[in-house]
Amino acid sequence: VQLQASGGGLVQAGGSLRLSCTASERTSGRFWMAWFRQAPGKVREFVAVYNWSGGRTYYADFVKGRFTISKDNTKNTVYLQMNNLKPEDTAVYYCAADSRLILSSIRNEHEYDYWGQGTQVTVSS
Repeated sequence: VQLQASGGGLVQAGGSLRLSCTASERTSGRFWMAWFRQAPGKVREFVAVYNWSGGRTYYADFVKGRFTISKDNTKNTVYLQMNNLKPEDTAVYYCAADSRLILSSIRNEHEYDYWGQGTQVTVSS
């Protein structure tokens, strides 16, 4: 499975961006697609995840109410709509995926077998 991420850019604080992550294939209905981010000098952290089989979504506390993860079945694509962006949201955003039914920890990057290239998001103050 190959993942292609896009949509990053430069935006002012309070602005919005939409990231896209397209999978080359979705091996089964059991498929998790997630977003992580890594700011300079910091560890990579979980942002949000979409579970294809049940339509469930989970978010990191720091993005609740501002970010929304959604999917397009026809395109094997997951979107991350980011609103009310803050300078601290500046990071490289990575999409990740896994095809297992259950993940031990959806917030643990090591649970995901497939990774896309990062896309830079820069929020100016």
